[in-house]
Amino acid sequence: MLPSGGACHEGAVDFVDRNSIVRRIWGDGDMILLVFAGSAAEFALNRAVDWLFFTGKLPADPIGRLFSTAGYAQGIVFADAATAARTLARIRAVHQTVERERGQQIPDWAHRDVLYMLIDYSERAHETFARPLTAAEQHELYEVFFRVGIGLGIPDLPETYAAWRIDRELHLRHDLLRSEGTKALYAQYREHLGLWRYHLLLRLQSILTPEHVRGLLRLKRAAWLRPLVRLYPILVRAGLRSIIQWLLMPSEYLPAVRALDQPAPRAA
Repeated sequence: MLPSGGACHEGAVDFVDRNSIVRRIWGDGDMILLVFAGSAAEFALNRAVDWLFFTGKLPADPIGRLFSTAGYAQGIVFADAATAARTLARIRAVHQTVERERGQQIPDWAHRDVLYMLIDYSERAHETFARPLTAAEQHELYEVFFRVGIGLGIPDLPETYAAWRIDRELHLRHDLLRSEGTKALYAQYREHLGLWRYHLLLRLQSILTPEHVRGLLRLKRAAWLRPLVRLYPILVRAGLRSIIQWLLMPSEYLPAVRALDQPAPRAA
């Protein structure tokens, strides 16, 4: 279910086209989980990770925070343009409140890093479960998140997907490092997931993340997992999705997992 106010109203202009690949990705709970599995790795390495510890919300409940963030994202992707603008304004206001409480500004590059993660891992999630995006779909994906970034007031965003890809690599090389924050966040991942689910997360991250991220985290390659992940859609079609979700996620989060799925909308 979308956050309050997230549904498109009759006659309103959609923020994202109803046939967009972005809606396909962000309406699929399994792909969203892959987006955040990869992002969890980069969050832990980011040079601005201290901001996560200032608010304490992500370290205290990393899984719950995942669903909260996914809800905001879906409340933008599946909203009409006016509602999406209001949601983006609320997010900006939250950031400004945190900045006032700390007496510092969140660096512009840190905002770009988070936006870049969502773009990159959206593409990687779709490729992992389905197929690589076409050039047109890559452009479409970037165009949507470019507008999200503009709505959040993030400056200096590249104008095109190709330019973003170059800047993404520069950010990876400049903004990531292994730190005490990395160790602390991974300890929280382990505590909240349990041992075997935590090790599954590490294996998933090893096939989702860029090479530089894998190297910093010292993730062991798990190429054997990729073909197994490819089998997952077949198991879903066989009606085994609920059982697999029950095995892979702590039971208290199952309702939130299942609420991530959005029905495919009718074309306008």
